[in-house]
Amino acid sequence: MNVLIINLTRFGDLIQTQPVITGFKERGCRVGLVCLANFVSAATLLRDVDRVFAFPGAGLLSGLDRDWRLAVRDLDGFRRGVLDAFAPDEIVNLTPSVASRLLAYGLTPESGRTTGFTVDELGFNADTSSWAAFLQMAGANRGASPFNVCDLFRRAAGLGHGGNGLILADPGDEALGRADELLAGHAGAEGFVALQLGASEERRRWPVEYFIATARMLFECDGLVPVLLGTEGETGLGARFAEGADFPFIDCMGKTSLTELAGVLVRCRALLTNDTGTMHLAAGLGVPLCAVFLATAQPWDTGPYRAGNICLEPDMDCHPCGFGKSCPHGEACRRSVTPETMYACVHAQISGGEPGPVTGARIWRTRTGEDGLMELESLSGHDGTDRALWIGLQRAHFSAFLDGRPDAGRTGLGARLSPAMRQELFKTLTSARDMLFLLSQQGALLRVNPRPQAKAKFLASWQRVQNILSSNNSLNILALLWMFESQRQGDHLASLLAVAERHSGLLGGLLADLD
Repeated sequence: MNVLIINLTRFGDLIQTQPVITGFKERGCRVGLVCLANFVSAATLLRDVDRVFAFPGAGLLSGLDRDWRLAVRDLDGFRRGVLDAFAPDEIVNLTPSVASRLLAYGLTPESGRTTGFTVDELGFNADTSSWAAFLQMAGANRGASPFNVCDLFRRAAGLGHGGNGLILADPGDEALGRADELLAGHAGAEGFVALQLGASEERRRWPVEYFIATARMLFECDGLVPVLLGTEGETGLGARFAEGADFPFIDCMGKTSLTELAGVLVRCRALLTNDTGTMHLAAGLGVPLCAVFLATAQPWDTGPYRAGNICLEPDMDCHPCGFGKSCPHGEACRRSVTPETMYACVHAQISGGEPGPVTGARIWRTRTGEDGLMELESLSGHDGTDRALWIGLQRAHFSAFLDGRPDAGRTGLGARLSPAMRQELFKTLTSARDMLFLLSQQGALLRVNPRPQAKAKFLASWQRVQNILSSNNSLNILALLWMFESQRQGDHLASLLAVAERHSGLLGGLLADLD
């Protein structure tokens, strides 16, 4: 069986496709991959890929500006080339963009099927499972998602428990040789430690001076020479590091390909990083790491997908903040995790110990849970906070709901929430469940007597369910999921009422856990 996976996103997300590839390979499938042409070199780091197809996204967009007919011709040529070379039995599309959905639809043969994100014959969005819908909702509400992105990819791909590991291919002799050239003659007494100074946004970047202070301690106390990693566009950060460094270091910023970056990483004893693609690469290569998550980034969903790594985030009530919102606190979170705290964590990673008590930071270690999903254990005593308890409670109930299994039953976590949060959640969930009950009653009447007035009341109740859930930030992702799944069944009353019943069961399970 040929399975063709589509992932038209950036470097880090492409690396996070490895568990899906592994899962299908474990089933005995041949696996093809469609990725953006500018990241095709990263595909050499993915194991078990039989064919790689470089999608010329930028070229097609520029072609549309010149002559849309030629762009359509080129797209059709790409499609025909893929079908002739690989002939997929199943398309697995992990990217919910319109372009990727259309590509998935075009690549699916009449005798094949699509899993994940596609469109129907009329061009409307068509997601093939509740997990796929949740993945799309979580993409815009990362702070509300209790699942690692790799686990969402796996479930959206229909893999269940398959592929629950991120183990990349070795960089290769050529990349390792280049890494040895860059590092030659600079080794410390105990080797190297890698530093990734950059991040996707300024506010998600730990201060350069904090990297300097931590690197100084690692050199003086542990004999590790720092190695700066990053792209050519991040060399300004390297220059700032050089201005403040009074100890030896190696600057590899802008000097490596993606495979050579992997070669440098495996020559280092640990990586200190922001939430970046380099973090996911190091995790897949088995390099111990400590990652700091700032602003909108949080480790529950974008953390490294390998057990034993350390994630740090500010111990602030406002973290993580919402997308597109300005910070009223002067981005204080960037300085909440101190160099001393980071050093303690990196030292623990290379020595096999535990970081001591700290202030200003939440520290988590990644581990695989009993359900086969990645989870976090607190190393700083934050496992009893409302946020951690609520995430654990959601994981249990949401995974059963999205799998289509019976409710998980009581976890005991709801009773440990603070009285204020329990009361707030209980009030909102009760109101939403009552509204779903009213909706079901109105739907039953509508079946018998479809009068315009009855339809208006039914639609008003449907909207009020969404309004009630979205009024509580802790339940906003449920509001989006309700709206998405119910709209998908909007032309079929019986199916819509079945969705309402499912959601009512989920809310009932959450309420029972809070009681």
